[in-house]
Amino acid sequence: MSPVRRLRLLLLALTGLGAAACSRGFDVRRYADNSERLYEVALREYNGRRWDNAVAAFERLTTDLSARDTLLPRAYYYLARAHDRRDEHLLAAQSFSRLAETFPDDTLADDALFGAARAYQLLWRKPALDPQHGQQAIATYRTLLSSYPNSPLAAQAGARIGAIEQWLATKDYDSGMHYFRRKAYDSAIIYFKDVVRNYPNVPKAREAYLRLHEAYRRIRYAEDARETCETLRQRYPADRDVRRSCGAPAPVSAAAPTP
Repeated sequence: MSPVRRLRLLLLALTGLGAAACSRGFDVRRYADNSERLYEVALREYNGRRWDNAVAAFERLTTDLSARDTLLPRAYYYLARAHDRRDEHLLAAQSFSRLAETFPDDTLADDALFGAARAYQLLWRKPALDPQHGQQAIATYRTLLSSYPNSPLAAQAGARIGAIEQWLATKDYDSGMHYFRRKAYDSAIIYFKDVVRNYPNVPKAREAYLRLHEAYRRIRYAEDARETCETLRQRYPADRDVRRSCGAPAPVSAAAPTP
């Protein structure tokens, strides 16, 4: 190893040790009688990406500050963001929610609702898992939209609701396909109908309608299959898969001339 490379590695190691020593030496009790100073220090630790120290400091502030102190909602906000940075999304959601519930008129209230919803969304990692946190995310995004319709975050909230609903639809669709492949068509139909009823505007609804039509045909429910095709043609008039499954619509006969 060259002397220059050895020196660089030594400097990096010393920098890391210094940061670790700083982290170990951080003690919120030093600022027990000065909340404003503790807030400044907490913000410094947050901006320095020392998340453990930031959490400790902002958490202390949320218990020390009075309910009327203007720093309290900001302490909750940065506490939540620091938890988020540590991938503690449930704790982040709880802190964001506390801010929004306690200070609904604060300028950070809509940001807090968006942060809480996003944290819940991150907790639902894929459609096959329990959707509880995904449903909590949707409920929180909708609270944001209803409480702060003019928020600059409203468009993002709406888009994220659509993305979560696509996952929820995928979960039900995959359950339906599980039964469909095993020729348990009645059970499959229940799940496909849930998709088109609960999430009619997501992309997965089209696939659910197509499989629903196919399931009806397999069990010879001709009327239900015909009605499903009518819906498919109305919703997806130019779709090739719809034409392949349902055929072209019957021509409309011209009305007879009035004598």
